Amino acid sequence: MTQPPPLRLHSTPDDRRIAALAALAIAIHVLETALPSPLPGVKPGLANVITLVVLLQYGWRDAVWVSLLRVFAGSLLIGSFLTPTFALSLAGACASLAVLGLAWRLNPLIPGQGLGAVGFSILAALAHMGGQLIIARLLIIPHDGLFHLLPVLMTAAVLFGIVSGIISQSILIHIRQE
Repeated sequence: MTQPPPLRLHSTPDDRRIAALAALAIAIHVLETALPSPLPGVKPGLANVITLVVLLQYGWRDAVWVSLLRVFAGSLLIGSFLTPTFALSLAGACASLAVLGLAWRLNPLIPGQGLGAVGFSILAALAHMGGQLIIARLLIIPHDGLFHLLPVLMTAAVLFGIVSGIISQSILIHIRQE
């Protein structure tokens, strides 16, 4: 009885780039879980800096890959896969990717006009928080009182979005100078 030949996977330079960037985002995500949080569920979202840089450097499709790989692999590494934390993370990522995709298509292609890294980052952070809040309301805390946290959570999203956008912009400037 003969055995079938081994399965050979062929990767492209794009595949390797996405894998490397996803690995960086996963590492940041895992490290960020160790940071103390002033409010439950409020984290700076520094791994999203990688997604934003990928979006602005390589496009929305690559950003989707990096973001979703980060959510799935990161949750497996920290032991939160298929938990409420995973559901919140996935909802936030999907909401921010949807908003980023829409903004990416609507953003003017002329350099210096339209949204920059900070604008994209703020939109993504607000969408991420909104997605998480909706899932929290539907699955975890089925009470409208949860929406009383909206001003605090959205303010945190804007502040962290600004910080992530500034970091992303400085990384992009450094990349483009090389």
